[in-house]
Amino acid sequence: MRAAPEVHLAPRSTVRLHAPHRALGCVLLAAATAAGCSHAASRPAPQPPERTAESHRPTAPPRADFKLSADDEAFLEDLSRRSFRFFWDEADPETGLVRDRARTDGSPHPRAQNIASIASVGFGLSGMCVAAERGWLPRAPLIARARATLRFFAEQQEHHRGWFYHFVNLRSGAREWKSELSSIDTALLVAGVLTVRQCFEEDAEIVRQARTIFRRIDFRWMLAEHPTLLSMGWRPESGFIKSRWDHFCELMILYVLGLGSPTTPLPVESWAAWERPLFSYGPYRYVHRPPALFVHQFAHAWIDFRGLRDPVPPQPDWFANAQVATYAQRQFMLDLSGEFPGYGEQVWGLTSSDSRGGYRGWGGPPRQKEMDGTVVPCAPAGSLMLTPEIALPALREMHRRFGDRIYGRYGFADAFHPTDGWVNPDVIGIDVGITLLSAENLRGGSVWRWFMANDEVRRGIRRAGLRRSGSRGLASSRPLEELGQDPAARPLDEVVEGAAVLGRLGVDEPGLPAGRPRLEHQARSRIDRARGADR
Repeated sequence: MRAAPEVHLAPRSTVRLHAPHRALGCVLLAAATAAGCSHAASRPAPQPPERTAESHRPTAPPRADFKLSADDEAFLEDLSRRSFRFFWDEADPETGLVRDRARTDGSPHPRAQNIASIASVGFGLSGMCVAAERGWLPRAPLIARARATLRFFAEQQEHHRGWFYHFVNLRSGAREWKSELSSIDTALLVAGVLTVRQCFEEDAEIVRQARTIFRRIDFRWMLAEHPTLLSMGWRPESGFIKSRWDHFCELMILYVLGLGSPTTPLPVESWAAWERPLFSYGPYRYVHRPPALFVHQFAHAWIDFRGLRDPVPPQPDWFANAQVATYAQRQFMLDLSGEFPGYGEQVWGLTSSDSRGGYRGWGGPPRQKEMDGTVVPCAPAGSLMLTPEIALPALREMHRRFGDRIYGRYGFADAFHPTDGWVNPDVIGIDVGITLLSAENLRGGSVWRWFMANDEVRRGIRRAGLRRSGSRGLASSRPLEELGQDPAARPLDEVVEGAAVLGRLGVDEPGLPAGRPRLEHQARSRIDRARGADR
């Protein structure tokens, strides 16, 4: 067995423990997205390394040239079509609600047949756009299904201040399992809503209902009296969940939408308020909060982070950061191959999933005691858009080696054990969804294109202060001018607001004076450019 590289977490002043707020049935039957931000209280804290100037920065991802072959395209086409089929078959055509999970062969689920997940709906709406783009179904029925879904959420689905319950009844939309009004799951739903608004922009009702759904969300209410940090949710029986979205995980999609809200925008300080802890594994150093890999993937399914750098220390390039996280997990699982011989160079992947013993919020690095050799295909699949050079060979090898045992009507089973024969009989909606959207972004960037076309998204990115970097993307990065990042293209109040916050953080544009002179410089630049355009 190879010695595992050292694992280090950068020191921090406080640690908040986030207890899960789900009934046992939800834990066993649901894809618990909050697992990506939960902490294991029993896990010993790793010792920090000696700090150097370089240790304050994430490492760059390995450079790799990649081009899809004809065989790669054929494999991804089959996997994507099967993944989309889940969202078409497992949805109620009247409500548009999508099951949280299903059997791999599409047969009725004995325990969750009528349980829908609003996050699954968000992935499914985006999947309908992919199906239209790829010609898997005629455009008309896809538009009709999207229209029915948005009409139900705009006019009938129960909500409170625009936020929706995490798990609901597939037929009626009634709250199930005493689940919470979920801030992150509402964000994933709305990501799909905004995607279909652009993809099916020719349908006036879809455009109108999408506007209704997004504009009525009260982001400031979900702050729960905190100045900057959102609560994870609310229950009518007990009020706001005490845990907050206060450190790196899948939260970026939530905060970008909140910053871009046209009705109740979050304060611009919210973006800088959550922690960005540096984590090291062997040669890899990146912003990470263990354990699950999906926290590095979900926001990227919609937000095109290629070429954007965060102004907040340690100033990560989020696309590169997710690439490094994927490489680190692959190396971590290779380092465990002595203990778990089923792991290998092309059989790897671990993120929140089912196991033989129930649902697990696992991942890595670091090593967790509950690890048992299980492999979760959606872990590499979710990184297809990030690191296809290692993710795609893994999926193809799993498909080649294990075949129909793990690959069925909806693509890969949620999890399997490569040496003892156990295969999960289920697929989970959000895991199928990240597979579908990641594959499509690799193949053509379509989901990125639709989502980023929304004015609210561009405004959220502007207010977060994300700026151009030199990250390696799968295609040339879109100029920031297209996202409204050029100060000449931004409303002056947003220039002043964003610059003031970054100034308080001690972050300034290279070559520009700090403080008030910097604001004046940007304002003058905007005026000069506007005058030039008029000439």
